[in-house]
Amino acid sequence: MDFLQGLNPQQQEAVQHVEGPLLLLAGAGSGKTRVITHRMAHLIQAHRVPGPAIVAVTFTNKAADEMRQRVNNLLGGVSSREAPLVSTFHSFCVRSLRRDGARLADIRSGFTPKFTIYDEDDQLALVKSIFKATGLDEKFIQYRAMCSWISHQKSHKHSPEDAYGGSTDDRTERMSSVYRQYEERLRQANALDFDDLLLESVRLLSHDEDLRRQYNRRFEFVMIDEYQDTNRSQYELMRLLTEMRKNVAVVGDEDQSIYGWRGADIRNILDFERDYPNATVIRLEQNYRSTKNILEAASAVVANNEERKGKWLWTEAGTGDRIGRYEAFDGEQEALFIADTIERLLSVNPRHRVAVLYRTNFQSRQIEEALRRYGRKYIVVGGFSFYQRAEVKEALAYVRLISHPEDDIALVRVLNVPPRGIGKITIAAIRARAGDKGLSMWEAVADSDISGSRSSLTSFRQTIETLQRAVAGMSPAEMVRTVLDKTGYLVWAGDQDRLEGTSRTENLLELVNAIAEATEQGQTLQDVMDQAALVADADGFDEDVPISLMTLHSAKGLEFDHVYLAGLEEGLLPHNRSLADAASIEEERRLCYVGMTRARKTLTLTRAVYRRIYGNEQLSGSSPSRFLGEIPVELIELAGGRALLSFQGATSSDFDPDCDYTERMRRGSRGGGTSRHSYASSSRPPSSARTRSADEPPALATRRRAAATSSLVGQRVRHPSYGVGTVIASEGEGDDRKFTVNFPDFGIKKLVERYARLELA
Repeated sequence: MDFLQGLNPQQQEAVQHVEGPLLLLAGAGSGKTRVITHRMAHLIQAHRVPGPAIVAVTFTNKAADEMRQRVNNLLGGVSSREAPLVSTFHSFCVRSLRRDGARLADIRSGFTPKFTIYDEDDQLALVKSIFKATGLDEKFIQYRAMCSWISHQKSHKHSPEDAYGGSTDDRTERMSSVYRQYEERLRQANALDFDDLLLESVRLLSHDEDLRRQYNRRFEFVMIDEYQDTNRSQYELMRLLTEMRKNVAVVGDEDQSIYGWRGADIRNILDFERDYPNATVIRLEQNYRSTKNILEAASAVVANNEERKGKWLWTEAGTGDRIGRYEAFDGEQEALFIADTIERLLSVNPRHRVAVLYRTNFQSRQIEEALRRYGRKYIVVGGFSFYQRAEVKEALAYVRLISHPEDDIALVRVLNVPPRGIGKITIAAIRARAGDKGLSMWEAVADSDISGSRSSLTSFRQTIETLQRAVAGMSPAEMVRTVLDKTGYLVWAGDQDRLEGTSRTENLLELVNAIAEATEQGQTLQDVMDQAALVADADGFDEDVPISLMTLHSAKGLEFDHVYLAGLEEGLLPHNRSLADAASIEEERRLCYVGMTRARKTLTLTRAVYRRIYGNEQLSGSSPSRFLGEIPVELIELAGGRALLSFQGATSSDFDPDCDYTERMRRGSRGGGTSRHSYASSSRPPSSARTRSADEPPALATRRRAAATSSLVGQRVRHPSYGVGTVIASEGEGDDRKFTVNFPDFGIKKLVERYARLELA
């Protein structure tokens, strides 16, 4: 079989490459998996390389299975003895340690190849055991957060002693002590966790020169997929395996390096030519996925990064549609626009696959609600539906308990969240006492005969009773926010986010936003809770559903006919946590690039000019993402049939009331039908027509009031020291008014008007 047939010149060159290091810079949609598998087959058939002398390593079992099957098909079926070794990093390490790990006993006392692998549940159990033995509990730190911290230390090759030496406070010292005991207990049990599999394999090959030479002779050709995602241990493993022959081929795309937060080191791919001075570099720049306009736009964005090797994707496909850009008044209008245009797309071709991508999980809530108004099924990939997330369920359980103390299910869900030292034994005792006396569990909590955790139970009951009195008369959104604050749940969630890189806080604050919006639309708190319960019960995973909702991180490696990239605002994409750091901004830009290059046919970029953030019931202004400004204007087509705000004097009044998609959709859904309408708006009515009429929707009136009190929000201003920035919020009145301004080079600043000397830019 001719394994070069059907390949472009660069792909053919890569397949034919034999001796020496090879860096294959494979752009998005450039057919890298095809090149890897064809190269393996070519080495076996054309160069008589034995299959077992070739090893290909990737990151997921799914990717490894796909490669294995493709090679098998190319070769017409081969036995496992004759096939190349295609594996994940961890599987390769397990194989090596099982076979040759006895040699580690010289430097790791008591180690044998019959080690046990501790999965996540085993690690949790071990940490719990250490906590119990040392008098700690989850008031100190959550078990999972402790496991994540240990993993972070290991991925950076920090021993317990290193962690202790770098401690700056008592808390970190105690965590380092737990880490030390964790390692001691692993050794006592002859067990390895997932990080150890990599670390000990590197240690084994580094320690034993004879074994290292055996591996170098056995594996004549080594290929590493997704090289931009490798961490330091994986890099060192590759170097050790290819020490003699240097026949290493790495395949990756520095422009898709988006996992720095979990240990991936972009320097591995950027410095490959320094590590291998005689390396052959081949760029796969022909894209087989997207239209020309999509590729031009994505390439223009990522070209602004400095840490890259450099490539420009091109295609023989047609020019395609221009990039849609839509600016909504707020997050709800953004979601309704997305849902409406998806409805029209799928009405034309139900077979098309559509993805809505966003930076953080909380953004899915409004999009889910908009899609449900059309009755469209969707899946949330890489996470739970908004109302299924644990933190949202627990917040709503608190609300249920305050209103209905007899709700045992709600009580059990929140009794030890955040942690109060109320364990399973105490809960079992409460449940037994309630059964014996015919009480609800809430009544049993107050029963003096219940032993254990007495003070914690008393404190919990007092908190709930205080809240029952405090929330009377509050608006639903204010009530939920008060519950989150007074129970300590919001602070605890923030601690977990910082330790684990999660977004619990954002989801909780988005719940406050959801309830505020529902109230504006005439719904009660009970309506929202009923809806949440129904969604959780009815939502099911279906691979055939044409609409996928996911974070940008989850979208890597996937492709869709139509892609919506939502929330292109400073503080969302790029994320707030990245604004002060140039390297983090570059990773955010790569994340945007990944999202853009998922699209085959159409790409639509959306943002909200005003958005509820940080659980604030009031709308706050936002700045457009800097990435929007990096797309050539000739590639953009304004979606919605109206002009964009220029942000140089334009205010919220420039939004046409006739484009209030919220009210249109609500009227359509009340009638039981589907509202299909054109987004081409009529000319804007005179200002006299903008005063609220008797039938004007309350949601729109609320928006206008918010805009009236912050007329400068969205405007560009000049500061004598910070330069030009965009006003994103204002508070107060007169000379004491304060502006929050986002300056591209200095970040977000809060300024008092009388002292700031701001001028309109």
